Amino acid sequence: MESHGAGLRRVLLLAFCVAGIWSAYIYQGVLQETVSTKRFGPDKKRFEHLAFLNLAQNVVCLIWSFIMIKLWSNGNSGGAPWWSYWSAGITNTIGPAMGIEALKYISYPAQVLAKSSKMIPVMLMGALVYGIRYTLPEYVCTLLVAGGVSVFALSKTSSKTISKLAHPNAPLGYGLCFLNLTFDGFTNATQDSITARYPKTSAWNIMLGMNLWGTIYNMVFMFGWPQASGFEAVQFCKQNPEAAWDIFLFCLCGAVGQNFIFLTISRFGSLTNTTITTTRKFVSIVVSSLLSGNPLSTKQWGSVVMVFTGLSYQIYLKWRKLQRLQKKRKPM
Repeated sequence: MESHGAGLRRVLLLAFCVAGIWSAYIYQGVLQETVSTKRFGPDKKRFEHLAFLNLAQNVVCLIWSFIMIKLWSNGNSGGAPWWSYWSAGITNTIGPAMGIEALKYISYPAQVLAKSSKMIPVMLMGALVYGIRYTLPEYVCTLLVAGGVSVFALSKTSSKTISKLAHPNAPLGYGLCFLNLTFDGFTNATQDSITARYPKTSAWNIMLGMNLWGTIYNMVFMFGWPQASGFEAVQFCKQNPEAAWDIFLFCLCGAVGQNFIFLTISRFGSLTNTTITTTRKFVSIVVSSLLSGNPLSTKQWGSVVMVFTGLSYQIYLKWRKLQRLQKKRKPM
């Protein structure tokens, strides 16, 4: 009975994690699309300073992680020093900024699909730079994802979707998404290096360090740069409280979502987290198409299915590899 009760609690915890990640990031996607496409106020002006979303997200997550460390760390030390995140902070500032900026040029479903093809630059860098040899099934996954994104990009987008974009320009939008993925790769590699050097580093330490440097860099970019567009963004929010509220909720969703991701990884592992976040991206595209008025053609839906078939197959391959490793570790 006791093991049955423990199993039920584990299932309920997993359901809680799925619900948390899905609700936080799907709603954040709706808010991101709203801020990037909506016309606010009586003058019907767009919020042009999308990089400001990154600064706001950094500040909210910085405060959130600081509170979490004070509440849950119990005085533990030995984590990575705050200054060690400076290089990862640079790429983590530039990358997401490019991803958000892409929404001026391509639709939200197109952005989600392009950013789902993370395995392509990873495998490309691995094969060309490090000489890593991949298996045939891994190449099949990559071809499905690359093919799906290509078909989607080349398909005709509805005039209704194009009319909502600030500056429609598909090549520029997809180019920014690809650069976003490239910078993300450097960020992840640097984070892995930091946690390897400082094993006692907690998820909250990483969140604090990354968002501290992100706040510093974005403050310089938004307020210290010649154009100082941060002042215009703040002024826009003052004149349009509705936009300010959407941005605040966007940041809050990011902070809450990160909590659920950390909880999922710590209790169920990174593979379960990847599965949940991948399916969330698919649901985000469906929600965007239904709620936000981004109608997709039959060919585009086909390309979406192609991409997520490739991603699902990749998850299955990782799961099978994990099962084999666990069998080898079991004592005879």
